[in-house]
Amino acid sequence: MFVKVCGLRTPGDVDAAVAAGADAVGFVVYPPSPRHVDPADLGALVARVPDGVRSVVVVADLPADRAAAVTADAGADVLQLHGRYTRDDFTAAARAPITLWRATSLAHDPDLTVGLYGEDVLLLDSPVAGSGERWDAEALDPRPAGRWLLAGGLDPDTVATAVRRVRPWGVDVSSGVESSRGVKDHARIRDFVAAARAVG
Repeated sequence: MFVKVCGLRTPGDVDAAVAAGADAVGFVVYPPSPRHVDPADLGALVARVPDGVRSVVVVADLPADRAAAVTADAGADVLQLHGRYTRDDFTAAARAPITLWRATSLAHDPDLTVGLYGEDVLLLDSPVAGSGERWDAEALDPRPAGRWLLAGGLDPDTVATAVRRVRPWGVDVSSGVESSRGVKDHARIRDFVAAARAVG
């Protein structure tokens, strides 16, 4: 089970996610979010991520080519384009030496074909990303095939049940491992990764 812990803002957050065994860590570059990381601070956080753990920059409103440049400049591995980005946006971002992930919500009535825009991974989120809002993932029909992440409303107590029911390739968490909005709880990160991995 691939596990991504997103919305990290401090060196301690990164260290906690890595120590817990996360496969990927995410940094949000989106000023309205309480999890926003200024691009000027991004490189120092990415530098803490060891080989074997993917560093993911998450954007929701930056032009795709600018987002790709921010990601590459920080030395991150992956750019996650979240929301209504188009095939042309992915084509523009693909010019940078990074991997692309596509994140969307069923509220946008997306095509759930993994790789449709050239992305390596598809992430399915709740209608309001980062809200902790749960959604009926069981309503997916058909479910995506291949490398896709389930996100939205997951926490240490719910992730195992969600994985058993939906069988995603991986899971993504942000608000579900926080003590307050935007503040990561390192014990909850550890518990989440362990719970997800216990399912297989």
